[in-house]
Amino acid sequence: MNSSSSRRAFLKRAALLLPAALAAPSLQRAQSPAPAPAKKIPAKELAADLVIIGGGTGGCAAALAAARNGLRVIMTEETDWIGGQLTSQAVPPDENALIETTGGTRSYQDFRTRVRDYYARNFPLTAEARANPRLNPGNGSVSKLCHEPRVALAVLEEMLAPFVAVGRVQILRHHVAISADATSERIAAVLVRRRDTGRDLVLRAPLFVDATEMGDLLPLVRADYVTGYESRRDTGEERAPSKAQPLNMQAFTCCFAMDYLAGDDHTIDRPRDYAFWRDHTPPLNPPWAGKLLSLFYSQPQTLKPFNYGFDPAKGTGLFKYRRLIDRTNFAPGTYAGDVTLVNWPQNDYMLGNLFEVPAEEAARHLDRAKQLSLSWLHWLQTECPRPDGGTGWKGLRLRPDIVGTEDGLAKYPYIRESRRIKAEFTVTENHIGTAARAKLTGKPAAEVTAEPFPDSVGIGHYNIDLHPSSGGDNYIDFAARPFQIPLGALLPRRIENLLPACKNLGVTHLTNGCYRLHPVEWNIGESVGALAAFCATRKCSPRAVRHQSELLQGFQSALTTQGVPLAWS
Repeated sequence: MNSSSSRRAFLKRAALLLPAALAAPSLQRAQSPAPAPAKKIPAKELAADLVIIGGGTGGCAAALAAARNGLRVIMTEETDWIGGQLTSQAVPPDENALIETTGGTRSYQDFRTRVRDYYARNFPLTAEARANPRLNPGNGSVSKLCHEPRVALAVLEEMLAPFVAVGRVQILRHHVAISADATSERIAAVLVRRRDTGRDLVLRAPLFVDATEMGDLLPLVRADYVTGYESRRDTGEERAPSKAQPLNMQAFTCCFAMDYLAGDDHTIDRPRDYAFWRDHTPPLNPPWAGKLLSLFYSQPQTLKPFNYGFDPAKGTGLFKYRRLIDRTNFAPGTYAGDVTLVNWPQNDYMLGNLFEVPAEEAARHLDRAKQLSLSWLHWLQTECPRPDGGTGWKGLRLRPDIVGTEDGLAKYPYIRESRRIKAEFTVTENHIGTAARAKLTGKPAAEVTAEPFPDSVGIGHYNIDLHPSSGGDNYIDFAARPFQIPLGALLPRRIENLLPACKNLGVTHLTNGCYRLHPVEWNIGESVGALAAFCATRKCSPRAVRHQSELLQGFQSALTTQGVPLAWS
């Protein structure tokens, strides 16, 4: 079949698939469907060496790695901000405790350095802050580098700028994938639609990457994937349930930024669903600590009622937890108050999912999640107990400018769990969990290490940290050992030219809890981008790299040369 007839056949299939595609779980389509053009215009075609669907943290890392290795890249993004959890989701990095010296790739460390440099170049820092090589703009307790999402966006665009300028990277903002031309083994093209105009593009490449937040490309190309909680029989994990629970997924969160101006009144109007959320007790097992809108919540490890405290006047407790701006780092008068990012237990949405459900249901859950976050803010402003015996902190001010939206909520919800490929190799708790490793090896917990992976393409470290779930589980949080990222977990069964670059790799519901963090997602994306370039140069498939020792050694050598550590030293 010639290229012209092949294109016509694809467009015909796309038209047939369109109704199902629109019902498929794309968050942005469910939120605000793209208008259909008045007259159907044939889709324009674009081709590249690599097509990346999704411009989140992993997508950006994949684009950077592929471009610096000579590939021409097209990357799509649903919103107008690339960067995912670093930007459109507004979440400052969750990182391992050693990240200042190890546990991240060279390019990720470069990103972190550039964030600090951005503040030094553009903000009136105090002399002390300017002299601090490990400046933490927000001095938040969750990370050694808490910063505003706009700064992360500026840095990512700066890192990509040289490649964008010469046409090696093309970024298609406001675009979502709606259908694909794929066989059981290969993807020929993906049809994407611009959300604000309804115009379609056909994207072609030898290799495709799914870097969407929820694995949206996987059902479109009919890849084998799993969702939610697998069964004990499927994974061999003792903590897994006896029966699979595919709709039991971690909560998602509509984050927002706020500051505190003592003496002011910035109380928002009472949210539509405030009465429901004020009286809501999460239906979890083991039980939650009481009502959701309260300073008490379940401590993640013990599940006992816990109050971290909240005093925005002193900048302590929850207010400090994900603080983005500590005004003492800046010249007096620069900021009227400290700025914090609210991604806390109290605004985790546990009552439903954003994918694997009908679009109308996903839209309803997103709307309710936004109402929860606004209700939490209103409760803090009006009913929260204060140390002086009063109630409410009226000076809390919603900051839409920080997250770049009109409603003050982040452009995209913070997604903790995605569809996950059925991979050649799946990382389970038995490979990385401290207690499971101790039981398997017979060694004391303090002496065990994670399972070594000879096909390692990176490293990471974090507790296995799962937030309360839509299936009624409370926190699941337990220790894991510093781990590697196996190449086998990046290789889907059956489809030869598809790679994951986000939370959609071959992990389980449990191990997703530590492979989902910012530096690990970056490493996954970077290794995938480098793999695409390596395969283009060697004229081989990603699967061949894992199964042919000469190719594997060559690829791992290339990763090491480019600053991707393959093992913990």
